[in-house]
Amino acid sequence: MNLACNMRRHANLLADLVNLAISGLRQGSPYTPPPPDEILSRFAEHLAEDFATPLRSAPNAAAGLVELAGELHTAITAPDIATTVARLNDVLAKCKTQPYLALDDNQPYHLHFQGTGSPVNILGGELATSLALVIDAMGSDRFGACQAHACNRVYIDLTRNGSRRFCSSACTARAKTAAYRARQSRSSRP
Repeated sequence: MNLACNMRRHANLLADLVNLAISGLRQGSPYTPPPPDEILSRFAEHLAEDFATPLRSAPNAAAGLVELAGELHTAITAPDIATTVARLNDVLAKCKTQPYLALDDNQPYHLHFQGTGSPVNILGGELATSLALVIDAMGSDRFGACQAHACNRVYIDLTRNGSRRFCSSACTARAKTAAYRARQSRSSRP
C-alpha cells in the first residue's frame, strides 16, 4: 500500500513538530524548545495557509500544539507497538478524526483525515492519521527515536528499504563516524 503524498507530507510534519517542541538531546547537544508562541510561529511556516491561518489566530493554539506534540511523542517513542497504537488511538479520539475525500494538490481525489473543533484538533487528526497509515502500510518499525548517541529526536522512515534509524543526515554521519573510529580502535590493538 502506498501513502498518498499528503500523508507523506503530514508524517514529516509530525516529526518536525515533535522535534521542535520536545526537550532532550539533539545531535549530541542538549535541546531546549523555544517558547510555545515561537513553536507555533515556526511550525505554521511549514503549513499550507488553510491550516496556518486559523492555527495562528486560535486562542490557546500554542499551548495546544505543544500538548499535541507531547502526545505524538509518547506514541512514537512507546516501548512497544501495542502502547503506540493505544496512545495514537487516544489522539485520534481526542481530535474526533473524520475521513473525507478531497481534490487538491493536483492529485486525484484522495482521503484526508481532519479532526474536528479547534485548529489544533483539525491538524492533530491529520498528523495522527498519517502515523496510523504508516503503521498500516509499512509496519511498526518505520518510526522511533534517533539511534545516534546523545540524540532523542524522532524520525519517520518513508523510504522504500525501511532502513532509516536516525533523525537527520548529521546524526547518520555522527553514528557512522563513531562506528568507524570504534572499528579502527579495535583493529589497532595488539
